[in-house]
Amino acid sequence: MTPSRAELADRIAPDALPWLDAALAEAAASAGHPDPDAAAPWELRFAAAGRHCGQDHADAVRTLLLQEAGASLATLTRLYRQGTAAERRAVLLALPLLGTGPGALPLVEDALRTNDTRLVAAAVGPYAATHLGAHGWRHAVLKCLFTEVPLDAVADLAVRARGDAELARMLRDFAAERTAAGRPVPADLHRALQLTGEES
Repeated sequence: MTPSRAELADRIAPDALPWLDAALAEAAASAGHPDPDAAAPWELRFAAAGRHCGQDHADAVRTLLLQEAGASLATLTRLYRQGTAAERRAVLLALPLLGTGPGALPLVEDALRTNDTRLVAAAVGPYAATHLGAHGWRHAVLKCLFTEVPLDAVADLAVRARGDAELARMLRDFAAERTAAGRPVPADLHRALQLTGEES
């Protein structure tokens, strides 16, 4: 859950508060702009959040900025495409809170094509659990196993895996490939297979 501005104020350095308040005010001011898809000054603040508020709080600050701005899908896509890995991660983490519907799935799919574990973990959160189709979701689970992202990152894993015979087949095939290559089978794979109810 993203902390509020008041909660953040208790966590970040006191000298960062004026910057945070100015950033949130800029974002809020852009919410009523006649062209919400146009680049706005607060987007520079989005990029600078870690530098001013600390890397530990950057995701929370960026999420608040996106919420204050009522960021459109075009804005989210621009910030993701032009951003650093940290900025992309923040966009992905914020998706469940922004009401974009399935329109942001291309961002999730792009993240799942990378081998950046930060992006993969962010991509398999609640937004993917809600909007990613069965085929894409199964491959996302395999991607986590392949990149050694803990399956705890996969939102609603138990719910979506239950009774999924195709996921069970894919997990067994993955395990067989690893074994044939003399590589260890991730412990998380056995847990996921148990969740399908089809472990043999």
